[in-house]
Amino acid sequence: MSVHNPDIKRVTTHTIQELKNKGEKISALTAYDYSMARVVDTAGVEVILVGDSASNVMAGHETTLPITLDQMIYHASSVVRAVKRALVVVDLPFGSYQGNSSEALRSAIRIMKESGAHAVKMEGGLEIKESVIRVLSAGVPVMGHLGLTPQSIYKFGTYAVRAKEEAEAEKLMEDALMLESLGCFGVVLEKIPATLTKSVSHKLRIPTIGIGAGPDADGQILVFHDLLGINNEFKPRFLRRYAELHKVMTEAIAHYVDDVKANTFPNEKEAY
Repeated sequence: MSVHNPDIKRVTTHTIQELKNKGEKISALTAYDYSMARVVDTAGVEVILVGDSASNVMAGHETTLPITLDQMIYHASSVVRAVKRALVVVDLPFGSYQGNSSEALRSAIRIMKESGAHAVKMEGGLEIKESVIRVLSAGVPVMGHLGLTPQSIYKFGTYAVRAKEEAEAEKLMEDALMLESLGCFGVVLEKIPATLTKSVSHKLRIPTIGIGAGPDADGQILVFHDLLGINNEFKPRFLRRYAELHKVMTEAIAHYVDDVKANTFPNEKEAY
């Protein structure tokens, strides 16, 4: 069962920083719609990420690139309406902030105004510096994202572990320190060596949230559908399944189909 602190009425960026300062791990999970966000929030997760992974798990795209800003706002609005406690962070989608700080600011403001979210997340380091500065200057909290950055998948050409080589590891550390110095309240570290995660987490004052990055990040995040086994095809080594809902749901629906075919549903008590 969850051991979250019931005294925390609303998780904020300040709360997340306090958890790091106290050495208490931060739990984060994705959500994309009202019903599932209610479940995640009630269970005590501190951070809910409305991830551009909605492109994969909700829309069936191969990558995160196709999802639009309007679609992200739709998903974020649905999640925000459900959440009473968690900090809601929304991914700025591909093409809405890279290379144009004015566009980044417009995108971030639209997300905050139209969805009611609490923060945005942006992938990249030095190459998006101007966009990060511009968004932060408007008072919008920003979470960074380094390591494997799925929006750059065609540049990498693979979903393999990042920053295994010394040069890339050094750049990641520099980027993390830069994001902190600009004013980001946290940074996601995706699919990097655990030793690098430990080094970055110890050096940064702001929290790190890991996914496939070992146990030494200040918190962990997984995709909702992966954790619950709704998506049973994605099986990376970093994923721990806490349920096998694909099997449960398939069996339940098959049972329903059988009952309809046999005319045993609805029965007399289920009819008016």
